[in-house]
Amino acid sequence: MTDGRPLIEATGLVKRFGDFTAVDGIDVSVRAGEAFGFLGPNGAGKSSTMRMIGCVSPVTAGRLRILGMDPDRDGPAIRARLGVCPQTDNLDPELTVAENLTTYARFFGIPRKVARARAAELLDFVQLTERAGSKVEPLSGGMKRRLTIARALVNEPDLVLLDEPTTGLDPQARHLVWERLFRLKRQGVTLVLTTHYMDEAEQLCDRLVVMDGGRIVAEGSPRDLIARHSTREVVELRFAGESQEAFVDKLAGIGERVEPLPDRVLLYVHDGDAAVATVHERALAPESVLVRRSSLEDVFLHLTGRTLVD
Repeated sequence: MTDGRPLIEATGLVKRFGDFTAVDGIDVSVRAGEAFGFLGPNGAGKSSTMRMIGCVSPVTAGRLRILGMDPDRDGPAIRARLGVCPQTDNLDPELTVAENLTTYARFFGIPRKVARARAAELLDFVQLTERAGSKVEPLSGGMKRRLTIARALVNEPDLVLLDEPTTGLDPQARHLVWERLFRLKRQGVTLVLTTHYMDEAEQLCDRLVVMDGGRIVAEGSPRDLIARHSTREVVELRFAGESQEAFVDKLAGIGERVEPLPDRVLLYVHDGDAAVATVHERALAPESVLVRRSSLEDVFLHLTGRTLVD
């Protein structure tokens, strides 16, 4: 047990690969029962951080404690209490769906009878009971992802690490995975996930850090981050012909700020409809207009000057 201490405590955490610094002195604390996220683009340092937390990559510098233990000294003991869902599914294609769970359970010394019962329970949880006897290969991407999550729960872990849990899935499969993860969260399971999907972070995370270039550029709940770094609404305008940059001066003074992107201009405002009316009053004629609420991607753009999918 961790005696009320955070399940993850990192101070000045650094990971270097030769001359390249992947994680550059970050501080992180994750409490029991929390869904905590690392949000950022590819190359931000999210996966390198997760590999250190998962005790499969040594810390270069700084202090890291997982479940109150030191990964350098207590790696096997920590790993026994972790559930890990890697970025790429590494299921055994030679085994059936159920066997992927029961075989994995042996690594934790779980008796066969207990493993079979737990596998049945987990397959029901991820809605794969009807595929228990099927081989893995014919499964859809979403089914494989749900099976990988089920496998991560076989040892009844204190902490579940999910690296990009829905990358490559279609929208329907993503939402089904989210629903399963949300149920885990409701059950009090501590989740730590990396993602570059803003909607995923908003859906699942109680609290998150925004990472860029190996550093943390913001921390808080999704709602707090949006309130702190953006406006209530955003107006997306697309203009024909000239570059979008050419319209920045013409839109000056509408809302709090104007952000040009290669394919559109963003107006950060508190009242989208009023802003659109002002745009038309200035005799500007965008090809398309979209009023939406601010998102974590707007937070990232404000903090770094680029979008999450750059």
